Amino acid sequence: MTSGTLERNDDVIMRELLDSHGVALERYVTKLLDGDRHTAADIVQETALRVWQKVDELDLSGPTFRRWLLKVARRQVIDRYRMRMNRPAEIGGDAPDWAVRVSDSIEQSMAAMVVSDVLRVLSDNHRDVITELYFRGSSVGDAAANLGVPVGTIKSRRFYAMRVLREALAKRGLTSPL
Repeated sequence: MTSGTLERNDDVIMRELLDSHGVALERYVTKLLDGDRHTAADIVQETALRVWQKVDELDLSGPTFRRWLLKVARRQVIDRYRMRMNRPAEIGGDAPDWAVRVSDSIEQSMAAMVVSDVLRVLSDNHRDVITELYFRGSSVGDAAANLGVPVGTIKSRRFYAMRVLREALAKRGLTSPL
């Protein structure tokens, strides 16, 4: 096989990947950047470059590829934000309003993704209790009535669910284990 064949195959692979995932990737990055399409296009290109650099190592047809792709893009957004925040005052001064909005948007998106991911480790019963108490704002008594279980069961499930959540967050390096 010649290097020309390899390059052509890489080009075909990259074209197919962008056809399959490009629109979703660009939408995701644009949302993270609070609608900044120009920067989103740059991030998508940088992400495509990362894929091209690792094309031989990746399972491009696997179910985890899109998740990996979005993760790489998210990290690119975070790196770009951090780079802007670390500029000396002579160059950039205070962060413009849009940068603060992007930061808030990124933090909210990341927090939502982490919470969603971590909640998957809970059993259905524990997840229902956490949803009632923390997402719907129900009292322990209301949660017991809504779920049709005794108040003591709600308290017990909350205790064990929170322990599992702390451990799951610690495994992800987001908090220290107790």
